[in-house]
Amino acid sequence: MTDADAIAGAGHAKLPGDGLTPESPAAPEPSPPAVAGDERVMSLVDHLAELRSRVIRVIIVVVLCSLVGFWAAPTIRDFLIRPLPTGQVQVLSPGEGFVIYLKISLVTGIILAMPLILYQVWAFVAPGLTRSERRILAPLVVLALAFFALGVGLAYFVLPYAIGFLLTFTDDVLVADLAAGPYFDFVTTMFLAFGLLMEFPIVLFALSRVGIVTSERLAASRRMAILAIAIFSAAATPGGDLVSPVALGLTMYALFEATLLVIRRTGR
Repeated sequence: MTDADAIAGAGHAKLPGDGLTPESPAAPEPSPPAVAGDERVMSLVDHLAELRSRVIRVIIVVVLCSLVGFWAAPTIRDFLIRPLPTGQVQVLSPGEGFVIYLKISLVTGIILAMPLILYQVWAFVAPGLTRSERRILAPLVVLALAFFALGVGLAYFVLPYAIGFLLTFTDDVLVADLAAGPYFDFVTTMFLAFGLLMEFPIVLFALSRVGIVTSERLAASRRMAILAIAIFSAAATPGGDLVSPVALGLTMYALFEATLLVIRRTGR
């Protein structure tokens, strides 16, 4: 019995994980399994929080720039009325003058704040890009600002011709005694629309750099692009004249072809 017990005890002592001495470290408890999707939820929350902070910054800067626009509203008002042959427009209600000042100041604020708006868009998108993509797309922020300025300048260049075309349909019966509200709605919408629509070449080039579109796909979709340009040009010019949509459409199509050529040159 004694030999059998000794043999059994020796065999038992050789079992792994048994017979821990006080000096032996305790076996670590298994960690609870990670819940699937926690990282994704936190990442989404972080992105939403960052988006909110950047939108707040944009709103603050637009408000500050709008205060500058409100201060300069009389000068900007006279500048925008200059294409009219009469040099004046009529106000139809007591508060319409104040509303027009607000419209002018808001559009001026958006135009002045455009550099920061573009930077905030870039700062929100850049973390999701690779280092090489950031290096290639970073100069597009400055180029986008230049294209926005080009659109605003084109709107100012076209404005006198658009007004002149529309006023050719007036006479002694249809008197061109324009109301201030509709006129400034037309002008401010035209300036913003021209500026924003001029950004589409930047969008196309950026999409090509991340592999979403190619030059072959754009070339194959040329007819659809022309149709879309015609629709957007007509929708962006609320005056109903022919000069504004034609000028905007031709400029956008020329930029489309130039962008297609640049994308093809880059091997995309």
